[in-house]
Amino acid sequence: MIPVYLFSGFLGSGKTTVLLNVLNQLKEDGLRPAIVLNEAGEMNVEKELFANETVVELLNGCICCTIQDDLKAELQRFLTINDRSVDVLLIEGTGIANPREIIEVLTDPPFIEQLALQSVIGIIDASRYLEYRSLFSSSKEIRAVLKEQVAESTLLLLNKQDLVDGRTLHKVEEKLKKDKKPGATILFCSYGKVPTEELLKPRIKVDTGKDHAYSGEASSHASHSHHHHHHDIQAIKLDLEQPVTEKELQRWLIDQGDQLIRAKGYVRLQGNDLLVHFQYASKQLSVRKSKEEVPPCLILIGVDLNRETLAKSLHTVTNV
Repeated sequence: MIPVYLFSGFLGSGKTTVLLNVLNQLKEDGLRPAIVLNEAGEMNVEKELFANETVVELLNGCICCTIQDDLKAELQRFLTINDRSVDVLLIEGTGIANPREIIEVLTDPPFIEQLALQSVIGIIDASRYLEYRSLFSSSKEIRAVLKEQVAESTLLLLNKQDLVDGRTLHKVEEKLKKDKKPGATILFCSYGKVPTEELLKPRIKVDTGKDHAYSGEASSHASHSHHHHHHDIQAIKLDLEQPVTEKELQRWLIDQGDQLIRAKGYVRLQGNDLLVHFQYASKQLSVRKSKEEVPPCLILIGVDLNRETLAKSLHTVTNV
C-alpha cells in the first residue's frame, strides 16, 4: 500500500512551504514521492516549484466539492500506471477545501486497499487565526472552513509563531485545543519547519482485514509499532457477504456508539437482493441504489475500534 499524507490549511497558512520541506526530506532519504496539487483557479501559479516532480494537477475547483470525481479518476489512473514507482503520495488541498471530503475519497473502495491514509496535517497561520475566527473581522464562510479544517486534522502545525507574541500564541493554542479532535497533536513552527519524523508519523490506522493491511511502516520517518495509540483514527474494512435489512444495519451502526464517527460502503438488502451504497453520519443512515457492481463491504471510521468485536457483532446481525 502507498502511504498518503493530506495537507490542509487556510489561504496563506504555509501549506506549500511545508509540502516542499517534506518533499526535499523524502528525496534525501531515497524515497520517491508523488504530489496531488489542487487550485481553485484555472492555473497553478506555483507549478514551477514542482517542475521536476511527479505531479497531478486538479484545477478549476477544490477537491472537496466541484472536482471530487476528478480526484477519483486521477487516483485510479495513478494506481493503474504506478507500477510501484512511487513510495509516498502527498495531497495538498486548496485553502478552502474541507479535508473530510478528501478523506471520503481515500477511504472508498478500491482506494482503501491501495492507498493508506497516514495523517491529515492542518497548517495554521498563528498571526491571522484569531482574526479569521472572530465574529467581528471575518465571514461566516471563513469561520466554517477553518473550523472544519481544524476538526478533521490529526496533526496541527501552528505556523508563523515568529510573527506573534507569547500571549497571542497561547490564545491561538487554547482556541485550537477546543476545536480539534481528541488526540490530535499541536506542534509549533516557523517557516513550516517541523522535524520530519514528527510530521510523517502515522496517526491514522488503516485495517482492511487483508494480509497487506497497513500499519504505517513505510519509511524511516513513518515507522511505529503495530499497536495504535489511544484516540488514533482508524479505518476498518469489513466484508459483508450476507444480505441485511436497512433497519438492522442502522440499528447496528447506532449501537457502536460515539466511537464510530462515520461508516459507508455497499450492502445487499434482504428481500430483493438489491445492492445499495450507504452513508452513515450523525447517527443517520442513507442508502441509494448502487450504480456499479462491487463486492459488498463496510468501511468504518472511528476511534478505538476493535475489528474482531465488530465482525462478530455484524455476523450476528446478518443471521437474524
